[in-house]
Amino acid sequence: MLSPPDLQDLDAFIIELNRASAEVILPLFRADHGLEDKGGVAGFDPVTAADKGAEAEIRRLITQHYPDHGVIGEEYGEDRPDADFVWVLDPIDGTRAFIAGLPLWTTLIGLRYQGQPVLGAIGQPHIGEIYVGHAGGSRLIGRGGERQLRVRTGVPLSAAIIATTDPVGCFNKPELAAWNSVRAAARLARLGCDGYAYAMVAAGTLDLVIEAGLKSWDIEAAVPLLAGAGGLITDWRGSPIGRHGGQTVVVATEPLLAEVLPHLAAASD
Repeated sequence: MLSPPDLQDLDAFIIELNRASAEVILPLFRADHGLEDKGGVAGFDPVTAADKGAEAEIRRLITQHYPDHGVIGEEYGEDRPDADFVWVLDPIDGTRAFIAGLPLWTTLIGLRYQGQPVLGAIGQPHIGEIYVGHAGGSRLIGRGGERQLRVRTGVPLSAAIIATTDPVGCFNKPELAAWNSVRAAARLARLGCDGYAYAMVAAGTLDLVIEAGLKSWDIEAAVPLLAGAGGLITDWRGSPIGRHGGQTVVVATEPLLAEVLPHLAAASD
């Protein structure tokens, strides 16, 4: 187990990493961001100079402050992924939103200890927000100060506000049918929010996010953040997502999860 002083130091450091990455990213937002297409089987797969530069800066600071820690990042791969402490990075989650000038992209930074996610941060520097947390509690650091985060409780699926990134682009045919079933049962659905939607579940404005095909860096930062706000993250069968991606449910409460899982069962891996 991490001691409270260790966790406090790491909490301060993850905020430092967010602010350092923001200094790289913000000058390139709504500017010449150096767009490239990684291509591959996924078709258009964009990456920008901001993605690469931010991850490089985060890695530099980790090496400087914690040279024995490992790193897994979307842009530069793995370095000592079996270390006791491993940072999991997505410098710009929502690159498509970034290149479109929409402030829905985020910087996702998670920390594993002995294989389990223990600390996470979701940062949106254009609007001055860092959502950070661990199992002991989560908070929003914003321009107006800090406040504790708590999920919204007592909301049935019929009254829920739900989200996913791109149902047509990210779901296969059975997954799309499952999403449509949940959407038909919910009150309101929003699309295209990427990792920012996870922060909104922790903040109590969204109730549920359903995704598929995620990598570890897409979701791992959100696991401790949601835990500290009273929520949970599972796969489509209701099992803990741990440090893995794939089919993912980010949900405010267990009763809401119990309502949603039957809609997802036929499409679950």
